[in-house]
Amino acid sequence: MTPAKSFTQALAARFADRAARTALLCLDGEGDAETSTYRELDARARTVAAALVRRRAAGRPVLISMDGGPHTVAALVGCLYAGAVAVPVPPPDTSRAAAERTAAIAAETDAAVMLTASAHAPELSRRLARAGRSSVVCLAVDCLPDDGGGGDEWLPPALDGADTALLQYTSGSTAAPRGVQVTHANLLATMESLRTALGTDEDSRIGGWLPLHHDLGLIGQLLHPLWLGATAVLMPGRRFAADPLSWLRATARHRVTVTAAPDSAYARCLAAVTDDDLAALDLSALRTAVNASEPVSAVTLTAFAHRFAAAGLRPGTLAAGYGLAEATLLVSLADRLPPAPAIVSAEALERGELSPPMPGHPVRTLAGCGPARGVTVRIVDPASSAVLPDGSVGEIWVRGEAVADGYWHRPLETAAAFGHVTAAGEHGFLRTGDLGALRDGELYLTGRIKDALLVDGRTLHPQEAERQLGAAGAPFGSAVVLSAPADREQIVAIQEIRGAGWSHGQLADLAERVRGCLHEEFGASLGGVVLVRPGTVRRTTSGKVRRSLMRELYLRGELRPLYASAPPYAAEGG
Repeated sequence: MTPAKSFTQALAARFADRAARTALLCLDGEGDAETSTYRELDARARTVAAALVRRRAAGRPVLISMDGGPHTVAALVGCLYAGAVAVPVPPPDTSRAAAERTAAIAAETDAAVMLTASAHAPELSRRLARAGRSSVVCLAVDCLPDDGGGGDEWLPPALDGADTALLQYTSGSTAAPRGVQVTHANLLATMESLRTALGTDEDSRIGGWLPLHHDLGLIGQLLHPLWLGATAVLMPGRRFAADPLSWLRATARHRVTVTAAPDSAYARCLAAVTDDDLAALDLSALRTAVNASEPVSAVTLTAFAHRFAAAGLRPGTLAAGYGLAEATLLVSLADRLPPAPAIVSAEALERGELSPPMPGHPVRTLAGCGPARGVTVRIVDPASSAVLPDGSVGEIWVRGEAVADGYWHRPLETAAAFGHVTAAGEHGFLRTGDLGALRDGELYLTGRIKDALLVDGRTLHPQEAERQLGAAGAPFGSAVVLSAPADREQIVAIQEIRGAGWSHGQLADLAERVRGCLHEEFGASLGGVVLVRPGTVRRTTSGKVRRSLMRELYLRGELRPLYASAPPYAAEGG
């Protein structure tokens, strides 16, 4: 069989071969499914493609703002069929911040068309007009003719691997969202890597609740099963937000074989599950559950595997992974039977080394994220570009066919991240900005360059501190640990407190608990503690803490603390 020249060509061939098979199960709020065959999805996509071709959208960005049903999938595939550049953006009924993000993407891409549903088209048109984008046409996908007549106008576009297939906007956890230019060649390379790493085939059922404007949701849980000719099971994210166990119930009910979510989602399920819930679950069909998209906790992996074994979860099902939009999703993934978590010296880790612990000294437990999958990984000194030896912590650099060429219309940021050369003369690397180490071929993540905090000459990764605070028990919720300018850099903890009716003295005691926890675990002396209400800590759609935004809100004095012992709020803390 001749290899496909483009991802679109590969999809069209697969849809023709699998016409009568189930392509999609789109679940509603109750977990019931609307089923679509490949023949039905192909017809819908051709109709969308014909409408886009009439609007001369080939080669141009097309925004997609929909809520995840079958019409959303038809819109995405229709963009590919038309040779347009698909630009998934947040659903139309999400937060004000998401609406602002959509407006910014519309301006940056200069898109002429937005695909949406008829119920949302008028409001989206008004929002775009208010943002100065009144020329954007909001095309209601569910109102296009569905009798196949429009689709007869569709012809396969002349595309090759170098053409841009979609713009995947980053989650913006450490910087403003940037549109990664994902080519057809990038997608094809990623599909092969995913198939090898996950062991997927046409009989797989791949599903989850992650939104389709997130790379793990779009590429891992939708495009990959469609490329395989398998079945995609799409679950509503709002239902997971309200009831985390709905994800696992739907996984069991619809016999999903592969799923994925960030570490915080697994932790939420652990916190919510009861023995009665476990008795009602059957996870025996699940072959792989990927923990990725944010720092992976070895504690979460171990606890989840142990707790949900009672629901039929098989040993080796959980797999820690690492990836990013700039690499078209996948960089590394643990094997089906991953090695035991690495227990290393905390003091050595702060010096940038993975070393065995010493008796009586603090330790850190790191989850291995597996070997590189279809890419080359180097651990590099970010200052000198020298490749570091095994067991040394440095910046993760990645090279391979799945790595994109750059960001949409952002030449300076593209030059800063892509096409770098190691000191030894190896070309074409992406600088990820993530810190990690390789040991015996296994990748271990330790943090982000921009997140790392210097405490008395040592490196503290805030994710570890935040995880410790989150595990401190009631009434502590989410936390963010950041640096603040002063005569010398200070470390500030912003901690959510659940419940109401706290007295000033009780809040002061809770603040001391925060100080004590971080001092005991990390030897860190805090410059201040800010106690806030639940929901104050901002997160991306995939659950990552928006650390740079939280730092800005703190420095501008825009948080509303319950108690504080840190400027600019110190007066509120007494």
